Amino acid sequence: MAERARRFWAELATVYESAGRPTLERLVQLGEQRNPPVKIGVSTLSDWLNGRTVPDRNDRYVMALVHFLQQEAAGVGSGYARRPEGWWQQLLAAARQERNTTRGGRPATRAASPGPPPGPVTLPPDLAGFTGRAAELAEILDLLEPDGGSGGGPGDAAAAAVVVSAGMGGVGKTALAVHAAHQARVRGWFPGGILFADLRGYSNAPQVEAGAVADRFLRALGVKTKDLPGTDEKLDAWRIHLDTRAAQGRPLLVILDNVREPGQIDALLPAAPHRALVTSRHTLSSLPARRVDLSPMSPADAVDLLDRTLRAGGTDDARVIAQHDDALRLARLCGRLPLALKIIGALLRDEPDRRLADQADELRDARTRLDRLAYDGDDDEGRPLALRASLELSYQHLTEPQQRALRLLAAAPGPDVSTAAAAALLGESATHARRLLAGLARTHLLEPATAGPERWAMHDLVRLFADDLGQREAPADGREPAVSRLLHHYLTTAQDADAHLWPEQNTPASGTFADRDQALAWLDAERSNLVAAALAAPAHHPAATSLDQALAMYFTHSGHFADSIRLSSAAAAVLREAGDRRREGSALNTLGTALTHVRDFEQAVDIFTEVIGLYRDVGDRRAEAMTLGNLGGALMRLERFPEAAETFHRAGALFRETGDLYSQAQVMGNMAALLVDAGKPEHAVQTLTEVVAVFRKMGDRRSEGTALGNLGRALLELGRLDEAVTAYTDAVAACRHAGERRTEGTTLYNLGAALVVSDRPEEAAGTLTDAITVCRGTGDRHGEAMALSNLGLLRNQERRFADAADHFTTAAALFGETGDRTREGLMLNSLGGTLVATGRLADAIDVGTRELEICREIGDRRGEGIVLTNLGRALSELGRFAEAADHLTAAVAVFRELGDPGRAAEALLHAARARAARGLPD
Repeated sequence: MAERARRFWAELATVYESAGRPTLERLVQLGEQRNPPVKIGVSTLSDWLNGRTVPDRNDRYVMALVHFLQQEAAGVGSGYARRPEGWWQQLLAAARQERNTTRGGRPATRAASPGPPPGPVTLPPDLAGFTGRAAELAEILDLLEPDGGSGGGPGDAAAAAVVVSAGMGGVGKTALAVHAAHQARVRGWFPGGILFADLRGYSNAPQVEAGAVADRFLRALGVKTKDLPGTDEKLDAWRIHLDTRAAQGRPLLVILDNVREPGQIDALLPAAPHRALVTSRHTLSSLPARRVDLSPMSPADAVDLLDRTLRAGGTDDARVIAQHDDALRLARLCGRLPLALKIIGALLRDEPDRRLADQADELRDARTRLDRLAYDGDDDEGRPLALRASLELSYQHLTEPQQRALRLLAAAPGPDVSTAAAAALLGESATHARRLLAGLARTHLLEPATAGPERWAMHDLVRLFADDLGQREAPADGREPAVSRLLHHYLTTAQDADAHLWPEQNTPASGTFADRDQALAWLDAERSNLVAAALAAPAHHPAATSLDQALAMYFTHSGHFADSIRLSSAAAAVLREAGDRRREGSALNTLGTALTHVRDFEQAVDIFTEVIGLYRDVGDRRAEAMTLGNLGGALMRLERFPEAAETFHRAGALFRETGDLYSQAQVMGNMAALLVDAGKPEHAVQTLTEVVAVFRKMGDRRSEGTALGNLGRALLELGRLDEAVTAYTDAVAACRHAGERRTEGTTLYNLGAALVVSDRPEEAAGTLTDAITVCRGTGDRHGEAMALSNLGLLRNQERRFADAADHFTTAAALFGETGDRTREGLMLNSLGGTLVATGRLADAIDVGTRELEICREIGDRRGEGIVLTNLGRALSELGRFAEAADHLTAAVAVFRELGDPGRAAEALLHAARARAARGLPD
């Protein structure tokens, strides 16, 4: 029957039509433009497109032709489902193999009598301007394809006969199914016919029974009224017709739209070679079928749909193109749901002068958004153009317990909810809660979350819908105590997880988590929800003022300092209002620590200073000492070394008063680190060695790792390289044992620097690469910059200047992002030197100009003088002598001001040379 050839001709004709039927002369030019050119005649092309011959050679041209036609089809927005080149190659090979025994590649059955006429098509009209869903459309077509449709090509084995496309109301299931069916029609896949029926599973009207659908299908297939069997026998007659058409080689495609439960359609489903495409808001899991689930559209597709809606009917509405950012905002506020986008499109078409920004502003209020997503009219299928009405149809088919669960889940703060959290919210066992969640997921009012197993998420517009209902039913649902249970679950579980993170504190941990890794995994999974819960909790609930403390160590460990700042700021405000000064101090202390980590040292000093006074007022000596230690650390980072030393001494004295040996050791370690920073490493080594021994004896690997890292710095400053490398190596091991990834990253880049100085380049490169990986993993951008700067120095030494320049450029940008302007300037200086070494003087001058701006901004006069000198010399090299002289003269003035006669004389000499070269007076 030449099935393979017919398949090839049908596909080629489809893509040709979808491309807008370009002229054959234009297609001939495709061959002429090849290298080498391929000669294809108009008559040859005509034979291929009209199903007379199969190409027997010129594969390069055929693939170029297909590529061109598919591009054109995409450009005109035909909705054609693009096929990969491999698929076309297999299709062409199969057609050739089938035609090999025929003369001239022509069908052997050319003179045979024509086959039966194509069967009936009862589809609704295809949507004009259908857009988006390219991946889902291709998947559905692959599954409908008569030769198997597993997506691997024409020769695959037959696939399941039933395809289910499921998704929430308004997501565009029917439009996609109808469009896919029309694509199958033009491909000639179903000569037996394509039949459509709306089962009205989500309508206020009674749902359509299988017998009524069978009656409609039989009539469409030509069975006269007088020949129709009785109601009970219609389904049997339908099956007989399916079998007959299968035996005739005339498969059918059946579209069963809006199916609510498998029982509606079990008796209607055909077997292969027929196909059925079913749409539903339910997953219909009990049906043996292939599944294509629909999610909201991508942002780009959503904007494109809005644009096509506004341009429908040939209008010249260009608002989406001209106001693209506002169109993106509209798409987001519509949840990227096709129904919502069509409603907004209809409203905007009524007001052609209205700005998209105004429409978006109107939707911004969550309380009224659903009411505004409505239009006076019906869609193409006769349903109301209102999102609330669409969601109501799904909601009314839920059981009462499912309806209550949906209403309460809308009150849960955060982007998703775990099964355990939902059980607390609903006041149910985990088993019963999961059953309710799974039931809602089957209706697509809830979706399995992408964050991990046993997690569930709700579309934004579904949440608005459910929350509106929940507000009305709050007393009956027990909404307030339900939310309180959820907040209590989050708080107590976070406290249990916190106890596992720091075993050296000897905080008793419950049996919620088996170990530290399990606790961290839970915190990682729930972080967004915990932050949302703390910020949403009413002031009287403990979660509002305790979650920040329960999460403080986790936030520090994982580098989520922005979250820590938000939560501790909010908790401090609540506690201040309540007059709880002691706990306010704890929240502010956490805030100051987080600010120190994000390098906002000035604000951290202000906060710690305030907290010290607060603790002194309430008589909490130990808390005052802890805060003094934190203040000393912030002052040390600001290089206010005398103040930092005095602060550490005060902290140590208070810890001695309270008998806190552990905290005394911490202060000793901080004092020793201060000595290293202040350029007195020789005084720090003995103290740090003693501190390491104390923490090792206590089993505190985290603090041991920090102290070993500071010891490594002191030894490196003293030039005791082997000892420094050993200390850093031990520090890395301690950090890894304690799970301190952030400190591990810091220690790795310091170890790498020590290895560079020790002339161990291969070890240094590997260690610094590891440091970059760890710092990126923990979000430590400043640490990443430090590692990159050290790696850049190593590559410079190896004369790998291009790599060095890349590392210095990235490091400078990261230092700038993290507010470390001093190191940013140093990296620009290193970058400029590397560029000069490679002869890129013009680029070096650009970099030097940026460095000069930084030096002046931070008040680094010595650095300013050095940069001016370097810029002057580079400008002289380029023959820009007048500019060179100006820069060098400025450098002379800076060095004289600083009392540096040597550098002033050097700059003066270069200035004189520049003036002489330019013929300027000295």
